[in-house]
Amino acid sequence: MAASFSGNTKAEVCRSLPQKHCCALAQSFGILLFANSFTDENIRIITESREFGQMLPKLFKKAFNATFDSLPDMDAPGKLNFQMNDPEKIHLIMDACGFDPKDTLSLHINLPLVEEDCCKCAFLKGAFLAGGSVTDPVKGYHLEFSTTHQSVAREGYALMQEVLPFVPKMASRGGSSVLYLKQSDMISDLLTYLGAPVGAMAIMEARLEKELNNKVNRRCNCDDANTSKVVEAAQEQLSAIRILRNRTMVEHLPEKLRQAAVAREENPEASLTELAAMMEPPITKPAMNHRLKKLVQLAKEAQT
Repeated sequence: MAASFSGNTKAEVCRSLPQKHCCALAQSFGILLFANSFTDENIRIITESREFGQMLPKLFKKAFNATFDSLPDMDAPGKLNFQMNDPEKIHLIMDACGFDPKDTLSLHINLPLVEEDCCKCAFLKGAFLAGGSVTDPVKGYHLEFSTTHQSVAREGYALMQEVLPFVPKMASRGGSSVLYLKQSDMISDLLTYLGAPVGAMAIMEARLEKELNNKVNRRCNCDDANTSKVVEAAQEQLSAIRILRNRTMVEHLPEKLRQAAVAREENPEASLTELAAMMEPPITKPAMNHRLKKLVQLAKEAQT
């Protein structure tokens, strides 16, 4: 099955492990706070991304020197489930994250772990990999981070405000707190910041294509409207000339008006510019329009 746009974007973020231990710790911290479960009894991370699944054990090994107790079959279809149940490992990770294993009811972002700019970026990468998603820009613009910890969402909001020139919006959904963006330029900038420039470029290309299509559609609608007006005007002129002919008035018109009437009769689909060029001598488009309007006026007067 082909990977989704969100899956491809996460694969791009997973291209390389953090080089520094502090960044590996920060990225792992982001994953844990936005994971399916992070308690003193169980750590569970579920993902559909094979690239994230391949990177995760290496990242935890570098950050905590710890291994998962349960690993998924990477070749099996469906979601990948990583679990850790060993109390000793979990307490080691809790301690590294600055938490007391006996008090995990209100998890939060431990600021010393994201003090450096590189660690802030690493943390948000982890948060996106574990609890984030981005909609295919062909369908719409939406990127979000979802966590079950309300305090983490509030602090994540503040963290993003520190490193980005914009802030996300917040919402609650099914017991989770969600940080989200719906503007294409903001999503593109965030993906670039997270290390997914290809995904960011796709967002920008989709936006430009939509803008171009909208301009073309507006132009076509405008052209259609103008064409309709031209057709209606030509029909009115032809109708007026028929009225004048029925009353044997065309032959007695001034030469300039008679010439205009004959040209319109013989060229019902011609534009004003084309009709103006047929006059002897050729005249301007406004002058041609004036002559045809005069014919319409004479026809109305003839009917009163």
